[in-house]
Amino acid sequence: MPSHGHGRPCVITRRATFSASHLYWLPELSDDDNRARFGPCSMAPGHGHNYELIVAMAGPLDADGMVLNLSEVKHAIRSEVTAQLDFRFLNETWPDFDLTRPQGCLPTTEALGLAIWRRLAPQLPLVGLRLFETSNLWADVLADSMEAFLTIRTHFAAAHRLARPELSQEDNEAIYGKCARPHGHGHNYLLDVTVRGSIDPRTGMVCDLAVLQQLVDDLVVEPFDHTFLNKDVAFFATCVPTAENIALHIADLLTAPIAATGARLHKVRVQESPNNAAEVFAESPQLEMVPAALEALVAG
Repeated sequence: MPSHGHGRPCVITRRATFSASHLYWLPELSDDDNRARFGPCSMAPGHGHNYELIVAMAGPLDADGMVLNLSEVKHAIRSEVTAQLDFRFLNETWPDFDLTRPQGCLPTTEALGLAIWRRLAPQLPLVGLRLFETSNLWADVLADSMEAFLTIRTHFAAAHRLARPELSQEDNEAIYGKCARPHGHGHNYLLDVTVRGSIDPRTGMVCDLAVLQQLVDDLVVEPFDHTFLNKDVAFFATCVPTAENIALHIADLLTAPIAATGARLHKVRVQESPNNAAEVFAESPQLEMVPAALEALVAG
């Protein structure tokens, strides 16, 4: 009798962790220029992170019901990545980050993700890799390419009321339930902003992270935080501030400014509560990108 699932495709993930430090400092720049470009990240002897790595792999199930033997996966990740990076200074580990070489670059989250991909790809059938530098900063790599995705997470607190002004209170409550009550209610919103771009071969960056964070702070967090969205944010005077509309408006606010940094806004995710979130993709062609890999990385 044939094994159940034999030959059918499946995506699996494996999680690993390591602790490492790094320094953002380019020898071709002066001390002042390095400080201006990289801020506190340029301060010697560097700073550290507890990295979390999610590796997504795909393939047909074998007769034993597995895509891969997880012991072999664990060994590959340990030997090729964590054993080499754990408790190390990243600038001095792999040739990728040797800045005395013209092709050396800074060990940013996205550059490190790509370097890890290139070491694991000969060992494992990779379809996606996500590297968390912190819980508020991570990079996704989906191929051996200089293109990567970078996500920052932030938050704001705001109140809103879901109601259409042309409808009666009764009709609004029929549509929006408790959310239509006249005095509104509040949320602690989580905001994820994902950008896509090419990794700079020297800085290792998809875009200037400090500039990206400042844009999100200036255009979204500061205007939205501790407001009653319907009354304090002009756009929502005529647009019902559902999570979906908030995400769409944020995407509209950020698309052009992020493009000016050299990256492209890929996605905005607004989480209203643990049970409710909305995602908006700012570049529709990218919806066709390896969706199974992206979903697996999120679930991983």
